[in-house]
Amino acid sequence: MELTRKSIQEQREAFLQAGYRLPEFDYDKVKAATEASPAWIHFGAGNIFRAFQCNLLQNLLNQGAVDTGLIAVEGFDYEIIEKMYWPHDNLSILATLKADNTVEKTIVGSIMESLVLDSANQSQYQRLKQIFAAPSLQMASFTITEKGYALTDAKGNVLPAIAADYTKGPGQDGGQAPDSYLGKVVSLLYHRYVSGKKPIAMVSMDNCSHNGDKLAAAVWAFADAWCGNGLAEGGFAAYVRDPKAVSYPWSMIDKITPRPDAKVEEMLNRDGIQGLDAAITSKNTYVAPFVNAEECEYLVIEDHFPNGRPALEKGGVIFTERETVDKVEKMKVCTCLNPLHTTLAIYGCLLGYTLVSEEMKNPLLKRFVEIIGYREGLPVVVDPGILDPREFIDTVVNVRIPNPFMPDAPQRIATDTSQKLAIRFGETIKAYQKRSDLDPADLKLIPLVFAGWLRYLMAVDDQGKPFTPSSDPLLQAATAYVADYRLDASPKDLSRLDPLLSNEKVFGVDLKEVHMDELVKEYFAELSAGVGAVTATLEKYVK
Repeated sequence: MELTRKSIQEQREAFLQAGYRLPEFDYDKVKAATEASPAWIHFGAGNIFRAFQCNLLQNLLNQGAVDTGLIAVEGFDYEIIEKMYWPHDNLSILATLKADNTVEKTIVGSIMESLVLDSANQSQYQRLKQIFAAPSLQMASFTITEKGYALTDAKGNVLPAIAADYTKGPGQDGGQAPDSYLGKVVSLLYHRYVSGKKPIAMVSMDNCSHNGDKLAAAVWAFADAWCGNGLAEGGFAAYVRDPKAVSYPWSMIDKITPRPDAKVEEMLNRDGIQGLDAAITSKNTYVAPFVNAEECEYLVIEDHFPNGRPALEKGGVIFTERETVDKVEKMKVCTCLNPLHTTLAIYGCLLGYTLVSEEMKNPLLKRFVEIIGYREGLPVVVDPGILDPREFIDTVVNVRIPNPFMPDAPQRIATDTSQKLAIRFGETIKAYQKRSDLDPADLKLIPLVFAGWLRYLMAVDDQGKPFTPSSDPLLQAATAYVADYRLDASPKDLSRLDPLLSNEKVFGVDLKEVHMDELVKEYFAELSAGVGAVTATLEKYVK
């Protein structure tokens, strides 16, 4: 057996006997309809897209709830398409790792066409322009990571590639096309504009706050630059700001989709499917013909689609107003999931864990995240009305994180921790400050997370063994604050930590102003008192 359309047609019974769920729709009919009247194009051909949106649409195609498939586009690492999509006829295997120790195997075939966002590849680029000119196109969605929307560097300077594209224009009528990811996307939107000012929803599905605004800001910046430089028709800037023409809905997405796991690959190989070798691209992306993911998933989208939309609600997507999306996003990011993940990431690295699920077998760590979620976070959560916060935490603590089949590592989650603390914990502290019935001084374990991060920056685990911290834009700068501390001789003077603890960009608040800095330093001193001090500190304050 092979992961190709020919193979699943000719050896359908063999796949079914091996336990695979297969596409049940008429592929040729759907492909023809998609080519003639495309409705949904997606940018960002990575794992969460294949595990979530693709499987979601396949279920709807199987039900007959929609009649067109997906068009997948990759604009950062073209080799994802070249090495994994095209050789497998746009098919992928989804291994859903369930908490009951079972694995559901699905061959997902809802992608009808895959393209690279390469303005130098004329055949691909012209096809993209053709798709964007189609009156039927209802939405362009994105999973390109929060960094993908950046136009400036940390100092506010316009990135060189963006600045160059501002002076090139959209590349119409034989002009030089943009080179940057966002520039190429906006050039396609410009082509839709000159093809009749057709409406469309530009839907960011990235896991970041107010994601639609980030996409809108990028589109508007390009439109303003091109119109201001006389490189685009003057009405384009108004078009991309007209909510009846172009919308940028907010969304909240939640599905844990770790890197393709070797154990899953071994399982699939035992089923007799050939050619499932993973690869590492020249841009260091680890890609495979399969994805592994948890069963639990949420997608909440602001219902603002000026050209209509597919009936995704029949597949479990929740459509609502912007304010509710915001509440759901804050519930997840500030309380019910992300803070718990970050806590486990920091302490998992310090205690030598390589799987988050294994951490939940440690009663101290399990209790740690339960207190942060239920006792410290839940009192300030605004109930969004469509998802119950307590039930959400219940599922996270009892089902999702402990799932033994989820090969998720604390080292992966610890990436960019300095960029996460302000949102995942700082917002809770601010909420306590605003409430007359709550006192930030009652927060005892959130400061222990902050202290744990300082201890993590020492890059030595609880057994005194060095480890390599995960990548983080502030890693070098933050590490300098703890550079002189040692497990065997931690200085009594912790004042050198003060500038870092007062950094609102890192913690969301000035910890000195909220009188939390001294507690953090006390915890840090205990955590760094010697070998085994991390465990001893958890025993003291969590148990």
